[in-house]
Amino acid sequence: MIYDKHIFICTNEREAGAARKSCGETHGMEIVDSFNKKLKELKLPIKIRAQKSGCLNICDFGQTMVIYPEGVFYSGVELSDIDEIINEHIINNRPVERLRYENVKAKNNKLQ
Repeated sequence: MIYDKHIFICTNEREAGAARKSCGETHGMEIVDSFNKKLKELKLPIKIRAQKSGCLNICDFGQTMVIYPEGVFYSGVELSDIDEIINEHIINNRPVERLRYENVKAKNNKLQ
């Protein structure tokens, strides 16, 4: 099956004491489950899948995910962001700019 939208959500778990956080410890599977639950409830007229993925290697700023076919990477995603991502990106095809990896990275670089 080919999807109109495909969401990959990092659930990678690093070893205890690792220098970098891991998405698995920042609610990775909860975010996957919440996306799937909400998408199922909405019964959108598109073929869509949200699934767990391995490391996307951009976890410096929190939970990461990517949505294809656009290839938009998000960082610092919280459970409270899921509705906004679905409404804006999935339904209205407008990426959530405040969560785009490059914007989160730029914001954090300014804070340092």
